Amino acid sequence: MTENAAPSGRRTRRATAGRKRRWGRIVLLTLVVLLLAAGGTGYWLYSRLDGNIEAVDLNKSLGEDRPEKTVAGATDVLVLGSDSRAGDNKALGGGNATGARSDTALVVHIPQGRTKAVAVSIPRDTLVTRPECVKRDGAALPSAERVMFNSVYTSAGPACVVKTVEQMSGVRIDHYMEIDFAGFKDLVDAIGGVTVELEEPIHDRHTGLNLAAGPQKLDGADSLKFVRTRHGIGDGSDLGRIGLQQQFLTALLSEVKEQDLLGSPTKTYKIADSATRSLTTDSELASLSKLADFAKSMQGVDPGSMETIMLPVAYDAVDPNRVVAAEPQAEQLWKAVREDSEIPQSAKKSPATGG
Repeated sequence: MTENAAPSGRRTRRATAGRKRRWGRIVLLTLVVLLLAAGGTGYWLYSRLDGNIEAVDLNKSLGEDRPEKTVAGATDVLVLGSDSRAGDNKALGGGNATGARSDTALVVHIPQGRTKAVAVSIPRDTLVTRPECVKRDGAALPSAERVMFNSVYTSAGPACVVKTVEQMSGVRIDHYMEIDFAGFKDLVDAIGGVTVELEEPIHDRHTGLNLAAGPQKLDGADSLKFVRTRHGIGDGSDLGRIGLQQQFLTALLSEVKEQDLLGSPTKTYKIADSATRSLTTDSELASLSKLADFAKSMQGVDPGSMETIMLPVAYDAVDPNRVVAAEPQAEQLWKAVREDSEIPQSAKKSPATGG
């Protein structure tokens, strides 16, 4: 080897490492496509992941009676975490509830330019007007007032949840994503856990979750307890845990984005398999290649700068255990989302805080 060869080799290695780091920051599903889209075994693995994803045809289910898209280039995604007790979810759900509900609901708004994002949490105990919908079996479900938001999923499925959100917000929902208990737990375990920073300790005797203040690395089971706990924080209502859910979402996205997944194709596949096995999307995203294209378009969004907001709500005058959208704050918030404009500070303040 000549004297000049070593520096050249080092430069080559540094350049290669730099490329890996840059590619390693591309969202998970993009990497899976790059790693597995080749023929033979790769194609079989790709097809299996592709077949994991369930689809909901929103256009067919909702028809033309929907809000107009007001700003080209902006994207709005409804993200649900469902608490189905079916299959592997039964041991994770807790309690004796049957069926499934939307345990967590977020409207994620990605403004034009796709360099930032806003996540609006809708409390599950919010009383809403459910529009007329078609149930899973094709039967008509009449409109009803003062129903709990999370019961809409149980009554008529995801398309009706989208319709309800569109009616209450006036926001056109472009895409839908849903993951259940088992999928959430397996995804966290596949990436090796998620670290959250706690300002105060959490002790929840209902779930057995006991965490000290400071940084805590959570596995899948404890992560599920963390995003679902409410007895160990605030006033024990659903509102208190929304802050934890938003904190965990940011930490999870940051963890996925920071991992050098190109260095471990096996780990990449394991994560993708965990993510897709319990994933339901709208039909326009229901393939690995379409998800990858969507993920690539989102790579300019920094999870650390994502703003998280709870829909402003007030305690219901008839039933203080329930909440209703607080006005004019809620309309100010949705108007800003519709118009892709900055959300005013007044729209971020909720009369009901959850303690």
